[in-house]
Amino acid sequence: MSERGRRQTLEGTVVSDKMEKTVSVEVKRRVLHPVYKKYVSRKKRFNADTGPHECGTGDKVRIIASRPLSKTKRWRVTDILEKGRLN
Repeated sequence: MSERGRRQTLEGTVVSDKMEKTVSVEVKRRVLHPVYKKYVSRKKRFNADTGPHECGTGDKVRIIASRPLSKTKRWRVTDILEKGRLN
């Protein structure tokens, strides 16, 4: 990993695990509105490859940017931070 440099990592919640080898991860962040100076919540969903990990809905996971794995998959799950209550 040192030869590639530091790759982007994000933390989010698994919202869908109905695909094979893929989960949908929702990442939430708070940004300051440029005019009103108030914090606004933003969220985005990423499709991530699970690899050897067994992720379920509600799990908190860390994902890392990778090469394009399919039309929509550009992220991989590196580790499960916390198991969800839904499992």
